[in-house]
Amino acid sequence: MTGATGAERLTLYSQSHSPYARKTIVFAHEAGLADRIAVVDHETSPTNRNPEVFAVNPLGKVPVLMTPEAGAIFDSLVICDYLDGLHGGPRLIPIAGKPRWQALRLHAVAQGLCDAGIALRWETARRPEHLRYPPLSEGQTTKLVASYDLLEQDGAFDEPVHIGHIGLGYGAGLARIPRAAGFPRRAAPADALVRDVLAEALDARDRLSWRDTGRPGAARHCRMTG
Repeated sequence: MTGATGAERLTLYSQSHSPYARKTIVFAHEAGLADRIAVVDHETSPTNRNPEVFAVNPLGKVPVLMTPEAGAIFDSLVICDYLDGLHGGPRLIPIAGKPRWQALRLHAVAQGLCDAGIALRWETARRPEHLRYPPLSEGQTTKLVASYDLLEQDGAFDEPVHIGHIGLGYGAGLARIPRAAGFPRRAAPADALVRDVLAEALDARDRLSWRDTGRPGAARHCRMTG
């Protein structure tokens, strides 16, 4: 076991609507560590500098985990890897071999879904209309569509719970973005696919980690401060 010892408290800089921060909180629940983490909400945005976050992360993004021996660590996968060394249960990031690469591959797809979905939201909703570039939004949507195709064709979700399942779950809300962007071909199957993944791999409807973190503000089911 590596990382912090005993029952030392850890502080997580988070944001209630950040899927990346939500992933780390779900991971903490799955690892049995939620009661050791104090979550501090911080609003961050590419156009709105948060000096408290920049003070611990030069990228100005959350999540950031404040640790006793390593200081501030980021991004979400690094935080999850750190947390995975603090509990005595089965590893949520497999250590070696085929299970490790399958888990990390699924996580990479999930991370890409989230990255592309957020970029698409900026290009279709948040950016002023006269500054939008339609080929960019089409390119991001293509990534979403191709990822959904891969998951449907190649998805196998009967392994023990791992970082890939958690990653796909945290990006579930982005499955609806293609419909809003005018690409309806994959939208409905994608919604159903994500529900099936969560039900099969995580039994999400009855699973504490997802009930406690599955809605805005639910990070408060870890210790909430600030």
